[in-house]
Amino acid sequence: MFAFISMNWRGRPLVSYEAVVNLIGGTRTKSGLTVKALLDTTSYEPGQKVTDDEMRALRLKPHTLHGDWNYTLEPRKTP
Repeated sequence: MFAFISMNWRGRPLVSYEAVVNLIGGTRTKSGLTVKALLDTTSYEPGQKVTDDEMRALRLKPHTLHGDWNYTLEPRKTP
């Protein structure tokens, strides 16, 4: 989606968080996929580490091309 997001905001000034979120959220691919965007204003503690167990619990599905860089984070299974 990043390529389509980049095309959507090409030549437009990114003057505020609102402008960025609106440009990202207004993105649509040729096949009709859309993006949902919102600004997270939560303050997070710096230096937090993700444990090996937490990483293993994520449902990361690697893509065929550069699966170590490109992957889908699938939803957690509900019991």
